[in-house]
Amino acid sequence: MNGLPSAVLFCCTMNAIRSPMAEAMLKMLHGRTVYVDSVGTKAGELDGFMVAVMEEIGLDLRKHRAKTFEMLEDTSFDLVIALSPQAQHKAVELTRHAAVQLEFWNTFDPSMVEGDREQRLEAYRQVRDELMSKIRKRFPLASVGGI
Repeated sequence: MNGLPSAVLFCCTMNAIRSPMAEAMLKMLHGRTVYVDSVGTKAGELDGFMVAVMEEIGLDLRKHRAKTFEMLEDTSFDLVIALSPQAQHKAVELTRHAAVQLEFWNTFDPSMVEGDREQRLEAYRQVRDELMSKIRKRFPLASVGGI
């Protein structure tokens, strides 16, 4: 048994930077075995810096459309991972009466960084890399040989 949940929901404030990054990375690693989705407490506009830093690792998020908790068609997740305090509060409400594991990965919002383009991109890269590290640790790939 690999111990992976069958369905994971990432949530943040606007579903425009952090949660779509996490969704895309987990899909890249485990998309054939784990259903992955993402939402925000509000729906924000597609973030160009997020798209740029995800393209650097081979993931195209240009077609991502932000959605809110209320837009979820199915709420049958095994694991909900909140990436912002606002999303944590909403996730607690969502999972209150369900047998769902809830985790809080408080993740910096890189859109708060001011500066030139390169400084801002670097903040987004740091968030991307931090999320990838957490995802790889939380959802390890099965070792060759199957155990």
